[in-house]
Amino acid sequence: MHKSWQLNEQGDRCLLVQFSGPLSLDTGLRCTRAARLLRDHAPACVRDLVPSFTAVAIHFYPDGSSDQLARLHDYVHQALVELDASQDQAAPGALVDVPVCYGGLFGPDLPAIAEQLGLSQEQVIELHSSQVQLVFMVGFAPGAPYMGILPEQLNVPRRATPRTVLPKGSVAIANQQTIIYPNESPGGWHLIGRSPVNLFDARRSPAALLAPGDQVRFVPLPHEQFDHWTPA
Repeated sequence: MHKSWQLNEQGDRCLLVQFSGPLSLDTGLRCTRAARLLRDHAPACVRDLVPSFTAVAIHFYPDGSSDQLARLHDYVHQALVELDASQDQAAPGALVDVPVCYGGLFGPDLPAIAEQLGLSQEQVIELHSSQVQLVFMVGFAPGAPYMGILPEQLNVPRRATPRTVLPKGSVAIANQQTIIYPNESPGGWHLIGRSPVNLFDARRSPAALLAPGDQVRFVPLPHEQFDHWTPA
């Protein structure tokens, strides 16, 4: 165990690096930077690296050798010692602008959220779109990014009753986080808008538009431009 992280075996094909501290921007940056660093130095047996809010999962193929786990522990330790020594605190990914049509039919929960928070709808939009958000992880559905941390003024719990169907591109918030639903699906977060961006396309490489470590800047888009928006 290290003072800022610990390494645990999860069965015979996965190691989990668990970072200390609660869900926060600092912890999220450590996870995404650690995942990039581990990927850069990964031995051939490592098949995937999956960062989340406070941990990084290292999936590997067992090679039958008696010292494989020891070698993997050394690989992780060396990479994370390098991470701890680094002075670079920047997010490791790209900055991506994501257009959003806020409110109205695109964001039916915006009026209720504004009232609950004691804000105007315009203030909710301003708070949500004025802060660059980190992509902590991608999951739940292919290409679905979990982003944050939102200002405390936008801290609301999940909906008491999830919806069974949400439109593709729905932008929703809960627990100081944002998610974009890449395809029509159920969901329990509060819908404040919708984006015309195609987050996942299996024919594209990479298939997912956003990756852990990327940063997202939400850009308000007039409702009448939703059907006509095209990527720059």
